Amino acid sequence: MILLLFAMLSIILGSVNLPFKDIFNAFTGGEAPQYVKDILFTYRLPKTFTAIMAGASLSICGLQMQTIFRNPLADPYILGISSGAGLGVALFVMGFSIFGTGLSGSLFSNLGIATSAWLGALTVTLLLLLLSSRLKDNLSLLIFGIMLGSVITAIISLLQYFSTSSALKVFVVWTMGSFAGLTPVQLWILTLLVIAGFIISVINIKDLNVLLAGEAYAKSLGVDLERSRKRILIATTLLAGGITAFCGPIGFIGIAVPHITRMIIKNSDHRVLLPLTALTGATVMLFADTVAQLPGQTGIIPINTVSALIGVPVILYIILKNRRWF
Repeated sequence: MILLLFAMLSIILGSVNLPFKDIFNAFTGGEAPQYVKDILFTYRLPKTFTAIMAGASLSICGLQMQTIFRNPLADPYILGISSGAGLGVALFVMGFSIFGTGLSGSLFSNLGIATSAWLGALTVTLLLLLLSSRLKDNLSLLIFGIMLGSVITAIISLLQYFSTSSALKVFVVWTMGSFAGLTPVQLWILTLLVIAGFIISVINIKDLNVLLAGEAYAKSLGVDLERSRKRILIATTLLAGGITAFCGPIGFIGIAVPHITRMIIKNSDHRVLLPLTALTGATVMLFADTVAQLPGQTGIIPINTVSALIGVPVILYIILKNRRWF
């Protein structure tokens, strides 16, 4: 019910005030001005659907990362997947400008940036999958992922230093995050990625429950840790990589929402926790997106700013309380 309420608010509220009667008529087939239909069906409805997918996807990834690494501050991007997506976009947007070659405006379309981000995230994932068989424990994989992310961040900073101001602005705007501007084709692609990632995440539930007791206990029950890591990596790439590619890197939601869900239901069984985490994440993201739209105002706050205001207090609470979640 809460999710439905925030979904309705996300559609009704926005920087342009629309009469409720026109909104109702637009959805029921009645008479409504064309501009109202354009705003609702071309902008707000796809944006709301994208926000739901983003919140659910990042939250599910965060839950899996926190479980497999037994780290309450793990998030969907801890293995450098977000950094890989950022490097892909940086190379696409700023790489040519370093050599004095301008790119035409059409190449800066969302599809071009999304494709570059997806390829960057996929490259990092393939590297992690290649090394996961050589790294015998999850801690080694975690350390490697963090180091890889740091190296990629350094490369991005170097590209920014030599980039032109116009290309740098495009990259910075992408990093702020946005759910708007997706075409129907892009929305279909993102939906397929999210569905595939969610299916794999559901398959991971049994192993995630066993991993709550530690790797040694999981091995004693015959769990193939290498195969589990690979499935979780693939799910994270499909979910977090897809959202990052089309919406930009959105922080804090993946860390905070799993803890919020645990506090609400007080249950660590992933059969219950995973779907409820997805619903909570979608609800929180819709709330953040509604706030970011500044209803009735012409300005729009970057979604990363609002998500940080939501996520940081939860993270501070986790640190100060020092509770044991696993």
